[in-house]
This record gives sequence, C-alpha cells and structure tokens, in this order.
Amino acid sequence: MYVGTLSFDLLLGDVRSLKEKRSVVRPIVAELHRKFAVSVAEVGDQNLHRRAEIGVAMVSGDTGHLAEVLDRCERMIAARPEVELLSVRRRLHGDDD
Repeated sequence: MYVGTLSFDLLLGDVRSLKEKRSVVRPIVAELHRKFAVSVAEVGDQNLHRRAEIGVAMVSGDTGHLAEVLDRCERMIAARPEVELLSVRRRLHGDDD
C-alpha cells in the first residue's frame, strides 16, 4: 500500500475578504475530489485573504497509478487562471516508512 500527498501553496487573485476566498477555494477542492477521487481540503492559511494551502491525499496499491493521479491534480491546479501556484510539496509513503 502506498500513500501519496500533495500540498499546494496558492496565491489568490483579486480577493478582498474571506468570503471571496471561499468562493475561489471551494470549487477547486470540489473539482479535485470529483475528478480524481482524492481526499482534499484547505489545510492552512485559513485566516489570510490572498493565500491558501490545499492538501491532497490518495491511497493506492500501485505507485505508477498514484504518481499519475497526483501529476494530473498538479496540472489542474497549475492551469487555473484565478490562482498562482507558488509551490508544491509531494510525498510518497510506502509500507517501509
């Protein structure tokens, strides 16, 4: 069994309140969950208007499949015009960890 995680550090566009931030972050979280069947949540920077940290996790028996899905998640976030992807942290954990 393998567990893969991604952590996205995002800079949001023209956001002036936490309510506007939610209107940007919620659709991203929902789309990741729906398209890729991963666990996803906003995991940091909840009190900052223009920054968001989104975490993604997935479990698989095949590292190739796991890497492919995480790559697709990263490409989807990078292609979103309303956010700037500042950094991505990726971790793969196996039975030996």
